[in-house]
Amino acid sequence: MKKIISLLAVITLAGSAFGVYAEDSKETPHSNINQDQIDGRVNETKGAVKEFTGKVLDDKGMEIEGNIEKNVGKAQAGFGDLKKDVKDLKEGK
Repeated sequence: MKKIISLLAVITLAGSAFGVYAEDSKETPHSNINQDQIDGRVNETKGAVKEFTGKVLDDKGMEIEGNIEKNVGKAQAGFGDLKKDVKDLKEGK
């Protein structure tokens, strides 16, 4: 029962994080956020949830898969951040 409650708490928090991130993105209509940044952070969060779920359910395969997805998302978000920084430099920001 404790595992199910923990899992539901993580899913709720992850959903809230997506909502906050999406809401922040809407505030600036012509923001410099690129698709790699968005996709990377979404994949990073999904991977973290999957990794935690694997730990809670004692499923090593799911835990490893989540860890990989989390790290790939981190790399993708970092690439998006780099692209944004280069674009900002070119624009003189």
